[in-house]
Amino acid sequence: MDVGVIGTGIMGKNHARIYSELKGVDSVKVFDLNEKSAKSVAETIEGEAVTSVEKLLKGVDCVSMCVPTPYHFETAKRVADFGVGMLIEKPICLNSKEGDELLKIFPKDLIVGVGHIERFNPIISEILRIITNPIYIEIQRHNPASARVTGSSVLEDLMIHDIDLIQNMFTDKKCRIAGCSGNFDVFSALFESNGTTISLSASRKSSKKIRSMYVEEEEFTVEGDFMSRDVYIHRKPENYSIEHDRYVQENIVEKVLVNKDEPLKVELKTFIDCIKTGKQFPVTPQQANDNLKTCEELKRRCHLKEA
Repeated sequence: MDVGVIGTGIMGKNHARIYSELKGVDSVKVFDLNEKSAKSVAETIEGEAVTSVEKLLKGVDCVSMCVPTPYHFETAKRVADFGVGMLIEKPICLNSKEGDELLKIFPKDLIVGVGHIERFNPIISEILRIITNPIYIEIQRHNPASARVTGSSVLEDLMIHDIDLIQNMFTDKKCRIAGCSGNFDVFSALFESNGTTISLSASRKSSKKIRSMYVEEEEFTVEGDFMSRDVYIHRKPENYSIEHDRYVQENIVEKVLVNKDEPLKVELKTFIDCIKTGKQFPVTPQQANDNLKTCEELKRRCHLKEA
């Protein structure tokens, strides 16, 4: 199978690297308006740098689309015109209006996925296997400022990952927005779904990178770290006591064995398998656009002004 990567920024380089390592991928072609960058990436993976999107699309079975968000709509439209299956890096488009138009353009038999990578983080499948009736879910996604992020708020940049998880993996999609607060770079949102309270926070002003998930049930609490891919279960304390005016409890903590597969590698392998079999990619364009609509609704409710 011949695979293409459009855009050789940080994510494009990672996509090209992993494709070159996957079994079943015969060749990797890359394109970027910056020809020097495309050639550099191609040399690193022993791939081929091509001089136009059209030339790339004529020589591949599928592509990863890793261009800046403002160019998602036009690039995806061009890829669809060639009938080439594609994986679009999140968010699907600059806004949901563009997303709605794109959904009308895609042929029904075209394999199109969107790269909400945390769906493929191994801690998610483990946590879903453990929990049965969560009463509280909290996800924190905090980042130092990044020079590569331009033109999008912290919702589309970071929080959209967790909006995707709660809307498509941890609830029945009937998430009600209960409250929100924040600005262009720091935001918190509160949701409710069938009695489960869900708290999301995202920041691009943090001095510490945090990617954590916390799920409470009546009898235990589950903690997950998206970066280290560690999961812990905290059972109800066996004993409570007071010693020297201090409250003391004896907890039972279990560490869950989680595979350490790189989420992007799992995602791209899944995409290749979908192209081969004709099966729909797990993250659909409709789901991705609904995630974007939730971001926009949060911004409207909090009168968020862009920087």
